Amino acid sequence: MNAAASNIVISLLAMQVAKKVDFSDPQILMGVRIAYVAVQIIILGTYYYVSYKIKQKNDMTVLKYVEPPNPMTKEEGHLVTTTVRDYDLQETSKLVRSVYMGLAMMTFMHLYMKYTQPLFVQALMGLKGLYDAKLVAIHILGKPAEGDLKRPFKSGGFMGVAANPQTDKAAIDAAEKRASKKDE
Repeated sequence: MNAAASNIVISLLAMQVAKKVDFSDPQILMGVRIAYVAVQIIILGTYYYVSYKIKQKNDMTVLKYVEPPNPMTKEEGHLVTTTVRDYDLQETSKLVRSVYMGLAMMTFMHLYMKYTQPLFVQALMGLKGLYDAKLVAIHILGKPAEGDLKRPFKSGGFMGVAANPQTDKAAIDAAEKRASKKDE
């Protein structure tokens, strides 16, 4: 089962379990709050550890790819030349930002709008997201960067349809020619 389908299944099951939990009990509510915060700390700690491991490995292998074009514009994708270290650090930064955004959204929903069930669901989904993170698989679980874990990472997109980075030589050469024409 792919990650998107398993996320839906886990979300639906977690929502059904959350309906059975008595969130009006202050002890249960405090337990769910503590669990949510603990999961967020674990996730952030793991991502910061991944960042440490990336810096420790210091893989300066050159990585070239053509970034997918924005579907809203008629511009073509542009060439990106980076290193594996910098690419992984950039991806880790995106993951950390998404955790902070989710944390801000949950704080707003829980404290201002008084929703409690999303805390329970997001605690479980946070752990699932951590397990699915490609950088965690590479740098902590020790899986080789092959197939789905090959850099640059393919984005899942909506229903599996997304513009993915192009790594073939023809696309890179064409992007280099476009870049050199713009420079002239």
